[in-house]
Amino acid sequence: MRRAAVAVAAGAMAVSLAACGSAEEAGGGNDSTASAAKGDNIKVGLLLPENQTARYEKFDRPLIEEKIKELTNNKATIDYNNAKQDANLQAQQVDTMITNKVDVLILDAVDAKAIKNSVQKAVDQGIKVVAYDRLAEGPISAYTSFDNVSVGKTQGEALLTALGDKAKDGQIVMMNGSVTDPNAAQFKEGAHSALDGKVKIGKEYDTKEWKPENANANMEAAISALGKDKIVGVYSANDGMAGGIITALKAAGIDVPVTGQDAELAAVQRIVAGEQYMSVYKPYAPEATAAAEMAVALAQGKSLDSIAKDKVDSGSEKGVPSVLVPVTSLTKDNINDTVIKDGVYTAAEICTGKYKAACTELKIG
Repeated sequence: MRRAAVAVAAGAMAVSLAACGSAEEAGGGNDSTASAAKGDNIKVGLLLPENQTARYEKFDRPLIEEKIKELTNNKATIDYNNAKQDANLQAQQVDTMITNKVDVLILDAVDAKAIKNSVQKAVDQGIKVVAYDRLAEGPISAYTSFDNVSVGKTQGEALLTALGDKAKDGQIVMMNGSVTDPNAAQFKEGAHSALDGKVKIGKEYDTKEWKPENANANMEAAISALGKDKIVGVYSANDGMAGGIITALKAAGIDVPVTGQDAELAAVQRIVAGEQYMSVYKPYAPEATAAAEMAVALAQGKSLDSIAKDKVDSGSEKGVPSVLVPVTSLTKDNINDTVIKDGVYTAAEICTGKYKAACTELKIG
C-alpha cells in the first residue's frame, strides 16, 4: 500500500528533523520493567479533532495506525475516534479511552485549552498523552507537529511573491484559522512577520471552526467593505477555507492570488487550474511516524531520547519533548517534486477531466 510505504520510509526522517533536548523529565525515561511487562501487546488511543479538513481521515489516521502496527509486530490494539470539531464530545472520548484502559493516548485537540482537564484525568490514571499536530495543554509527555510559525511565514512570503508590485498599492484580506486552535495563532504570527509593513491588510478575520462556509461569508463581507477593485490578494490559512474564499471571489468577478495549507487534492487541482496560487505541503508521514514512535515508546516504558530531540513550551508545560517537521511551499512549479514524488497523489488523481490540459502544459506526471 502506497501510504504505508511512505510512513515506513519516513521513520528515520522524522527523527533527524528535530533539534536538541531530552525526554527524561516528561515521563520518557528508561523503565525496563514496564517495557518488559507490556511488550508489543499495548492499547493505543487515537483522537483526531475534526473531519472538515480532508487530511485527518485520508492521511493522519491510516499513517499513524499503520506505523503503530509495524512497530508492535501487529499486536497493538488501536481505539480511534473523531470529535467532529466538538470539544465537549472530545472530552467524553477521552473519558471513554480512560474507561477502556488505553496505555497511551495520541490526542489532536479540538480546543487546546479546554482539553487540559481531560489530559490531567488521563495522566492521573497512568495514561501518557502525546499531543499530535496541536499543542494541547496539561501534563503531556510528548508533542509532534510542523513548525507552525514557519508555515505562516511561508504563506506570507509566497503571497508577496505572487503580488509583486501590486503589494505597494492594493489591499489584502487575511483569513486566519479558529481561535480555539493554538496552531492558528502561530500561523497568523508567521504570516504577519512576512506581510506587515509590506502590504496593507484591509480586513482580517479569525474563522470559526476553520469552516469553508464561514470563510466564504467573511470573504463576501470583506468584498462588500473594501470594494472588489481594491483587493489584490488573500491570505488563507488553509485549503478548505481557500475553497470557500475562491467561490466568493469568483462570484464577485475577482481573480487574485490565494494561499492555502495542507495540499488537499482539491487545492492541488485549483493550483493546476490557476485558481489558487499556493498551498503549504506538510509531509504527514514523518509527523505520523513520530507520533506512533513516541506513543509506542511511552506505552512500553522506553526513553524518547532517540526520537524527540527538540523541546517546546505549552501554556501549562515547559520543555515538552517534541519532533517538529519542516514544510514546503507548493506551487504549480513543484507538484511533481512534492506530492507526486512522495506518493501522496498520482498524476491520474490530480489530472482529471477539466485539469488534463493544464496538467499537460505543466508536464505533471
